[in-house]
Amino acid sequence: MRRYISSFLTAVLAFPAVAQTQTADVTCDDSARLERMLSTVMRAERRALGLRGPETLLEVWIDPRTQDWTLVQTYTNGTSCIIAMGQDWEDLTPAPA
Repeated sequence: MRRYISSFLTAVLAFPAVAQTQTADVTCDDSARLERMLSTVMRAERRALGLRGPETLLEVWIDPRTQDWTLVQTYTNGTSCIIAMGQDWEDLTPAPA
């Protein structure tokens, strides 16, 4: 996972438009660019999403090989922020009755 985080941060920092918030753990960028980074650099797939409010969407991205996960908050203004990352994602979807 550290290899992916390092690769991702290197790629993100290569873009001057990357905005860092005051919280060091949150990285924001243009939504389309962040989505490309997640899918190409981290090889993640968007597996879940849900509305947090009228202008905010939460997305869960997972690398299917390693089960590393990334939680992304996307805004209607075209900005997305990585708000959490981790490993060993486990899907708890119940089996059909």
